[in-house]
Amino acid sequence: MGAYGYPIEIQALFFMALRCAQQLLRVDMGGKEFIKMIETRLPALSFHMRSYFWLDFEQLNNIYRFKTEEYSHTAVNKFSVIPESIPDWLFDFMPTKGGYFVGNVSPSRMDFRWFTLGNCVAILASLATHEQAVAIMDLIEERWEDLVVEMPMKACYPAVENHEWEIVTGCDPKNTRWSYHNGGSWPVLLWFLTVACVKTGRPQIARRALELAEQRLAKDGWPEYYDGREGCYVGKQSRRMQTWSISGYLLGIVALEEDLTMKPTFARPIRFL
Repeated sequence: MGAYGYPIEIQALFFMALRCAQQLLRVDMGGKEFIKMIETRLPALSFHMRSYFWLDFEQLNNIYRFKTEEYSHTAVNKFSVIPESIPDWLFDFMPTKGGYFVGNVSPSRMDFRWFTLGNCVAILASLATHEQAVAIMDLIEERWEDLVVEMPMKACYPAVENHEWEIVTGCDPKNTRWSYHNGGSWPVLLWFLTVACVKTGRPQIARRALELAEQRLAKDGWPEYYDGREGCYVGKQSRRMQTWSISGYLLGIVALEEDLTMKPTFARPIRFL
């Protein structure tokens, strides 16, 4: 959803790929040069993302007061974001406690939407700082009725509506508002949400989401995605018996070993229906 710049999902996955490569490469097998390149790239990428893609109440207030057309190295508004471009929904959506990585940032453009995959992978990869990871979890709890409702979780929030969805998604009829990639609810995102919850020591959030999904997934035939603002309708072109919807429910825990600083209890009976 959106072809310009480098979306949060790509940035977070690239960061995770670099960290995995750092562990897999061996100096004695010609990997020294690549390891050095990774060690240079990781801090630069993490600084960029943590500084410019991060949005919370304080940063929103800063953007609201930005001056534009600042071009020197001392510029506060590095990307010349126009304050008038802040969408009205964001002022109601942003809690005083919590925050998230925005969808995208490029010159004069900022995609303020929430994207579940990018934010959860940012936690999984340790792209988010501990404080940022906690803030993302706080926001999910605070905005549960927007991001989850009846079926975890929405790919993005809010949906692009009216004529804009045709421009942004190439007129794909599946991407009408609150459908498919345009605000649709995807059971596979339970996988990423749960890993993020376990890593941040908030398993109760994942348990709440899984218990909610249990009420529908098997009965509906493990569909690919759900439609509607509340995620209560099986997607208009959603395929059933989808492996990734099932695996999102019967999940394993994935993290880099050096990140496993806490191991909260997360247990529930697995029921094969």
